Amino acid sequence: MVNDCYGIADLKYIAAGAAILASGGGSYLDASNIIKEFEATGWNGAIPVQEYDDATSCCVLAMMGSPDAAANMTLSDVNHSIANTISTFQQTTGFVLSCVIPVEIGAINTIVPFLAAAQADNSISWVVDGDGAGRSVPGLPQTSYGGSLNLAISPGSLANNAGTLAAIQSATLKAGSAAQIDALAGGIVSAFGSFAGIALWPSNLSNRDALSGNYIKNTVSQARALGQFLLTATTPLPTAIVARKIADLIDRAAAPVLTNFYITAITQSTTSGSLDAGIIRLDNSPDQSKSTETHYLYNLNESLIMYSGLGSAPNIIAPDSICYYSESNGIGFSNVTNDLALYFNSETGKSTGSMVSVIKVNAAPTLCKTPGVVASFAGLLRNIGYAGALPYPQELESGM
Repeated sequence: MVNDCYGIADLKYIAAGAAILASGGGSYLDASNIIKEFEATGWNGAIPVQEYDDATSCCVLAMMGSPDAAANMTLSDVNHSIANTISTFQQTTGFVLSCVIPVEIGAINTIVPFLAAAQADNSISWVVDGDGAGRSVPGLPQTSYGGSLNLAISPGSLANNAGTLAAIQSATLKAGSAAQIDALAGGIVSAFGSFAGIALWPSNLSNRDALSGNYIKNTVSQARALGQFLLTATTPLPTAIVARKIADLIDRAAAPVLTNFYITAITQSTTSGSLDAGIIRLDNSPDQSKSTETHYLYNLNESLIMYSGLGSAPNIIAPDSICYYSESNGIGFSNVTNDLALYFNSETGKSTGSMVSVIKVNAAPTLCKTPGVVASFAGLLRNIGYAGALPYPQELESGM
């Protein structure tokens, strides 16, 4: 049964809600601009959104790459990437897609399936209300799809954003694990440029529609509801009220950790695997010399861990989400440079004076119970220098 149908206004709400829930992943500015471009085309349709029906041919569809390297992504970039990827995927798998599901909750990747369904030259007619993480993640192994025992990740497809047949670059991905596909895809995306469309985890009659039971339900509609709450407020909402709304919507704990701090330093670079690695400093004064409390947030595209300058243990650690919100403007944002520019002036090296709050959101139980996911997050954290305990029991790493 169809739960709802989403139009342009709903996409705006989804992007705004996902900009917070994503834990620093994906550019909200880019997503907003893409939706504005889409609205300007005159499209006034509505895309059905519902739970997976255990019968329709489906796959996970996303954009992959470095958000910073892909800054100022356009609607044309996304649409061409989607079309090229879907065409390659369908030729590879031999079946026609009828619905798609987001890989993660992020300002851009949550709206990608809707842009696919809006394209007139494919058979995709609806979007699954869910995703594989309940947040954005640095890689494919950190998803509920990646740890599935019955939903194979390949064959999958990657394609660039070329607008002509002669310029299309594409690749078919085949491997036995999400980690292997992630490594392959990262290198190919770098060769393409900075981003690509990607389609993975086919679900159809050949594997008994194995998407069922391997995704986190209702996350798209939750992002939409949060975004509507934010964008229809007459004035920017207090951080505590936003956190309470998140908890009510997703039925998981959410609480402010920092309220009205300032970003006073950013170090950011792009890795060979097309991930943005960075450290963000937050102070309780826009002037570092006057600060009495400092926190450091480490990210690989998404926010993974935050420390206090005075504490001996992390404030927040993945897979729990480290979510940005600003009482200065009433919206969320990401670690992407063009989003951060509202809060930190890279030319002067100083805060802009706009306030930043950080909300901790407990990870989705489905994500943490998926075999290998917590261990995968632990591996990412070791790569950035943290080898301590994670917030979930060790036995969950093996699915026990």
